[in-house]
Amino acid sequence: MLYNKTMETERLILRNFKDTDIDALYDLLKDEEVNTYLPWFPTKDIKEAEAFYEKRLKGKRYAFAICLKDSDYPIGYVCVNEDDSHDLGYGLAKAYWHQGIVSEACLAVIDKLKEDGIPYITATHDINNVRSGKVMQRIGMTYKYSFKERWMPKDIDVIFCMYQLNLDGIDRTYQKYWDMHPEHYI
Repeated sequence: MLYNKTMETERLILRNFKDTDIDALYDLLKDEEVNTYLPWFPTKDIKEAEAFYEKRLKGKRYAFAICLKDSDYPIGYVCVNEDDSHDLGYGLAKAYWHQGIVSEACLAVIDKLKEDGIPYITATHDINNVRSGKVMQRIGMTYKYSFKERWMPKDIDVIFCMYQLNLDGIDRTYQKYWDMHPEHYI
């Protein structure tokens, strides 16, 4: 079930994606630098952006467009998988980097997850994407372990750092990534 209301922060409005957001999504997904540490290649055309929207954002309960309060145009996204990983992911247009926007958006989503009774979230970042790890730390996540994965479709080996935030106060570590990948360490 989608949320039909928006969430507001000091500077942002977070809302569900709409079919009319494809152009904004394409602007974000075609940028090579924005997508350097993401598992997919930059989109080549609007059709690829539509396919991304259909597969990853449309109808997802915890997939939010990040918009500035003075505009309804998405400048990024924050999503949480609805599987047992409750994996947090985000992306932001380069013009808005280094302003705390993703941290602000993620904190609002975390409040919603707590309200909905989600027990924890996880997030991973490429070991070379230190700034993403800093976002995870700023929103209260704790480093748990690292693992090596063959990343498809890019077909490269990546070492991921896995972070977790337990929202219900129970001390636990999500083990699935550890168990799935034979090369792992703390």
